[in-house]
Amino acid sequence: MAAVSVGFVLPYTATAQATEINSQAEYAFVTDFMSGKVLMEKQADAPMKPASMAKIMTIYIAFQRIKDGSLTLDDTFLISEKAWRKGGSKTFVEVGKQVSVRDLLYGVIIQSGNDAAIAIAEGISGTEEAFAEEMNYVARNLSLSNTVFKNSTGWPDPEQITTARDLNILTTALIRNFPVDEFPDLYPIFQIQNFTYNGIKQGNRNPLVYGTQGADGLKTGHTEESGYGLVGSAQREGQRVIMVLNGMASMKQRSSESRRLMDLMFREFKLYKLYDKDET
Repeated sequence: MAAVSVGFVLPYTATAQATEINSQAEYAFVTDFMSGKVLMEKQADAPMKPASMAKIMTIYIAFQRIKDGSLTLDDTFLISEKAWRKGGSKTFVEVGKQVSVRDLLYGVIIQSGNDAAIAIAEGISGTEEAFAEEMNYVARNLSLSNTVFKNSTGWPDPEQITTARDLNILTTALIRNFPVDEFPDLYPIFQIQNFTYNGIKQGNRNPLVYGTQGADGLKTGHTEESGYGLVGSAQREGQRVIMVLNGMASMKQRSSESRRLMDLMFREFKLYKLYDKDET
């Protein structure tokens, strides 16, 4: 594919700053995927708790194993008692059962299942603690300079920390490194609206996939210490926007604010192809 040069038309002035857009979120970092242009930021490098948005790294590592051929969607992992007993959001996997990587990924991505995330972690690294070490190794390789993972789920831990910028970098890497044309069974899972496992049907936690134009991912998070957060992505007319929000007060606020900001980004920032590679 030929490389392109891109430009932005900003409202009223070519020197408009990303911080001019306000948000109810305590933390925000929004970028254009192709160029990396920062469209909006608010406390982008302030430490915050990732909650279930940490599962994006769990998913990234599983995708990487599938990409390098050491894992397939049809492989199965044994469900431990630790995974089965884990509280919070669940896929309702059963202890002692063998569950396919495909079902576990659906459980993590769509249902935000803590049990499914732990099963993936243990299946790949033997223990969740060892998997957390791999999460941090990958984080360093991706230059997530202000992130520390302590578990596969985002479960509260005093040492677990990230930033809105780091989650944006991780999400950008996930979309770039596992393109849909090469891996049609991976990233598209994020936009599926519901998944039934063990006879229990659960809807996607991401409000963007219910009617926001072009939305195709990714992940929500919530704990008392983090508030309500969302990592979202949408693509319209060849332009993709990556959005990280956190620290909102309710599910309702998360839903309305993420929809509002995503639509605003596409209204106010446009990509233009100026010339092809090597063209004078």
